Amino acid sequence: MTKRNIYIGIILAVTATIVWSGNFIVARGVIKQIPPVSLAFYRWLMGSIFILPIGYKKFRQEIPLIRKHWKYLLWVAFTGITLYNTFLYVAGHYTPAINLALIATTTSPIMAIALAAIFLKEKISLLRLAGLSICIVGILLLLSQGNLDRLLGFHFSTGDWWLLAGALCFAVYNVLVKQKPVTISATSFLVAIFWAGTAMLLPAYLWEKNNNPPVVFDAKLLGIIVYLGLGACVISYLCWNAAIAKLGSGRTALFGNLIPIFSTLEAVLILDERIMGIHLISGALVITGLVLANISSPKSVPGTGSMPLKNAANKTSVNEASLIKAGRSANTTEEKNDY
Repeated sequence: MTKRNIYIGIILAVTATIVWSGNFIVARGVIKQIPPVSLAFYRWLMGSIFILPIGYKKFRQEIPLIRKHWKYLLWVAFTGITLYNTFLYVAGHYTPAINLALIATTTSPIMAIALAAIFLKEKISLLRLAGLSICIVGILLLLSQGNLDRLLGFHFSTGDWWLLAGALCFAVYNVLVKQKPVTISATSFLVAIFWAGTAMLLPAYLWEKNNNPPVVFDAKLLGIIVYLGLGACVISYLCWNAAIAKLGSGRTALFGNLIPIFSTLEAVLILDERIMGIHLISGALVITGLVLANISSPKSVPGTGSMPLKNAANKTSVNEASLIKAGRSANTTEEKNDY
């Protein structure tokens, strides 16, 4: 591994996390312009269109495999594409972007590790357990704002429930992606779940469209949809996989912990949200915990989520970070999500 490859890999990984981090800003920033299901539908439709030229050739060759595993692919698409970002965008109507990023990107990996331990019989090392414990402390600190009485009398808000539902969906997605048949290539996998997930969003999109005022597509909104579809769904995934090829999956996974940091900075600069000491402390705790949990199994196998293609010990998203996991799985099979 040359220094040049290391530097290029770092740039690629940071680029992917910056793009994925913007998903949380969008979730909060366009709540007055477009309903959540419509935003999710247009995002994945755009992503599906952009991924098709990249993966169509292999997808066509692997159609028999896609048909063979269609039930599995539908479940992956349903949890990681149809539900995860939709729930995140709904939560954006109730929860500040800083909290969206911190809660969504930390609760999902904890759930994923628990699910993997239960259903896949994966062992949880002491180091990983310590890391997860630190994460939980950080999350509780954020939810309680450092007030023990508030924590004891805590009641989940509407946004919290949507966030946790989304985190659970992405955790299930992460566990499912670990079971991806090695015979299905990374690009065919993405083409299949992108289009299937978008198709399953269609009924909810049509219902929402018929029960809400028409969406006004101005230059800003169109730019955001292109950013989500091309950037968060495709470019970030390609950058992430290229980074894995340069740095390896374990080292690259650590960069996923930058997503809540970038999201927080963007929320302050773009949405004028206030960052408080409690955000810094809780953020430091959860990132430290995720790093410890990830170090314990650097070779374990987003995107989509949200990171996109994520290791169970390292989020997620977007997206965006929804498709990190699939990307890393592919890297181990043919060197294989969003956020």
